[in-house]
Amino acid sequence: MPPQPAVAPRVVLSTSSVYPESTAAGFALTRDLGYDGIEIMVGVDPASADVDSVARLSEYHEVPVLAIHAPTLLLTQRVWGPDPWEKLDRAAMAAHQLGADVVVVHPPFRWQRSYASGFTDGIRRLEETTGLTFAVENMFPWRGPGGGEVRAYSPSWDCAALDVDHLTLDLSHAATSRLSSLQLVRDWGERLRHVHLTDGTDGVADEHLLPGEGDQDAAGVLAELAATGYTGHVSVEVKTRGLSRAQRAEALAASLAFTRAHLAVPAEPHG
Repeated sequence: MPPQPAVAPRVVLSTSSVYPESTAAGFALTRDLGYDGIEIMVGVDPASADVDSVARLSEYHEVPVLAIHAPTLLLTQRVWGPDPWEKLDRAAMAAHQLGADVVVVHPPFRWQRSYASGFTDGIRRLEETTGLTFAVENMFPWRGPGGGEVRAYSPSWDCAALDVDHLTLDLSHAATSRLSSLQLVRDWGERLRHVHLTDGTDGVADEHLLPGEGDQDAAGVLAELAATGYTGHVSVEVKTRGLSRAQRAEALAASLAFTRAHLAVPAEPHG
């Protein structure tokens, strides 16, 4: 019999899934649609960087904050200051204040030389001193017009190649990397501590499709998580830009239903 999880994975809505709507809209949709909690993408909406405001939204909507995505994207490089370690320290403080247990972080960019050289030691230090899980997310190679790869991350976009204990799997990033998310779940084992549930296809663009709309076998990934006793969060992180509020709500409701249906499959691990 496969191992049974002590706690079933909670299905979370990333605030990036409601962009360009606000963090407040993310809380409202999380509550109205019945998600188990929310992941705050810090910096996409300026209000997301105001921890006291986020705490008030969490209390008002009665929606727990379960994960913090540190502002480590290109477009959030100035949020919480330019120093990447200050960003992670502030992400940890936000997580403690809001009750989250996971901080998601990207690998360093290649031009962040000092940060990159001490990244793995620094992540381990933060985990030891804060008691939080810092789960490094898989990224993807940047490709130029001719198809050649542009080195953007140091030492690698591949988080599994880094000497860190905990990883975040993003299915869209796996697709852009031309990898199988299901195989990554198997390969990473207990290092996998957070999932950005989305989808994508084998191409240059990072698509963040609804789960089931790409080629990453999102249903199989969820069934594998259920069968192997995964207890981390599953955070729906999809692109809904260009949709109306009603269309966005419909898409996110469908993503929640898809996730819960396939997490509940009592299947043996794929083999």
